[in-house]
Amino acid sequence: MFTPRRALFLGAAAIAAAPGRVWAQAATTGPHTLPALPYAANANEAAIDAMTMEIHHQRHHGAQVAALNNALRDQPDFARLPLDELLQNLSRVPQNIRTAVRNNAGGHANHSMFWEIMGGPGGAPSGEVAEAINRDLGGFDQFRTNFNAAGMGVFGSGWAFVTVTNSGQLAIAQRPGQDNPLMDGQRVLMGNDVWEHAYYLRYQNRRADYLTAWWNVLNWTKINERYAAARAGTLRI
Repeated sequence: MFTPRRALFLGAAAIAAAPGRVWAQAATTGPHTLPALPYAANANEAAIDAMTMEIHHQRHHGAQVAALNNALRDQPDFARLPLDELLQNLSRVPQNIRTAVRNNAGGHANHSMFWEIMGGPGGAPSGEVAEAINRDLGGFDQFRTNFNAAGMGVFGSGWAFVTVTNSGQLAIAQRPGQDNPLMDGQRVLMGNDVWEHAYYLRYQNRRADYLTAWWNVLNWTKINERYAAARAGTLRI
């Protein structure tokens, strides 16, 4: 029987057998590019297996970059916009490509952030982020509980985020699909992907287990850098 789960495993096997051939499907030309992972694919094994990382990064994120460039190919004014400005100006994007831009630009921004904040040892936060979490989110334990609840509360596919203002104030937010808080004029400090493709190979339908394990691979140094950039007005995505 050919099930969606089997299809996912067959895709994983194809990548393992012929990475150059499969990954090339995501290759594209245009203003937006797929960022390289800042660590080895197995760096997040405490929460996410290497094959999931490879499929997620190369196939899912790569396809979004390709689709975004394709949607913008005849729109030079929008193609030249930085990604955050594109998301902040969706209402100006021509209606015939607006959904494609929303989904794929949002996915590009979401995933670019997602790769950046992982690859670390996890544990409790430190520095200014820890102070902000204590001030705005009830301390780390309460924050982690509420953030995981936000992730569990996403119906179907979507994201749980922590938004950050220029003054450094934090809040937990949810978004469906590949929507990004930039679409509402907010900036993202950190976020977790709760689409099934982010965790299904290891956890199947056990999203709660994935959410719990994810804290073990966070890079709080990078998150502190994003927090400092937000306060300096230089955080883009």
